[in-house]
Amino acid sequence: MKLTRRKFIKNSLRSVLGVIGLTGGSYYYARYVEPRMLAIRNFTLENDKIPTSLHNIKVLQFSDTHVGYHYDLKQLKELIDEINYQRPDLILFTGDLIDAPNLYDFPDELPVLLSQLTAPLGKFWIYGNHDHGGNGTEKIKDVMEAGGFRLLQNSHTRIGDHRGSFILAGLDDVMLGRPNIDEALHLVDPDIFTLLMVHEPDVADEIQHYPVDIQLSGHSHGGQVQLPIYGYLITPPYAEKYVEGSYQLGDRLQLFVSRGLGTTRMPYRFLCRPEISVYTLKSKEL
Repeated sequence: MKLTRRKFIKNSLRSVLGVIGLTGGSYYYARYVEPRMLAIRNFTLENDKIPTSLHNIKVLQFSDTHVGYHYDLKQLKELIDEINYQRPDLILFTGDLIDAPNLYDFPDELPVLLSQLTAPLGKFWIYGNHDHGGNGTEKIKDVMEAGGFRLLQNSHTRIGDHRGSFILAGLDDVMLGRPNIDEALHLVDPDIFTLLMVHEPDVADEIQHYPVDIQLSGHSHGGQVQLPIYGYLITPPYAEKYVEGSYQLGDRLQLFVSRGLGTTRMPYRFLCRPEISVYTLKSKEL
């Protein structure tokens, strides 16, 4: 396989970092400070298919908490307080609740905390690869259901009322689940505004050929460690092309990739703050 220049530089930098590590103040900052520097990212979703009754609706996405791996219940409680402070109308979780379900003891407090999240239009979630891993599929599902979240696994629902609504769909995890986009969008009217949750962002290259207006993803963590000018060093499979922020694919699909909240593999964040995203719907009819 041909080694590209970018991959060569990435591998070289990884080797250097592995040898010298993060030292002194840089280590302390990356290990203990930035992982707790939560950023709130605000986006506007303007589309002529958004009904006037949903104008200014706030949709909040959070992703990749990886509870159990340097992300504890105290941090989760602080996150929940911040999410509720944002007063979202709809809350979406795009996967990877627990880092290693087979090693986690699942305290009773976990679903209680999740149940404290409030949103008048509901709370929905999808599986990430860590949720399916470590025999976590049913355990995570039970916790999320107890926390008041509804799973969208290759399925969709309508958000709104008789005055107007949009489609919210969810795809099963691409790496360890059984994703089926045709099933998820079965009988969806392409003239209705459609938002799709997919854990892994790179499948947007396929999703753009379906009647989807917005794709919300996580999984990448933004690389966790970024360098000035160069950017991120390495990201997981299916998050190598689309890493953070927003992307326009074709004439229709807009992709948003969250850097997530927790960490995995390495307990560091450097120039890559954890984040939650708030999307405000705007109707062009007003």
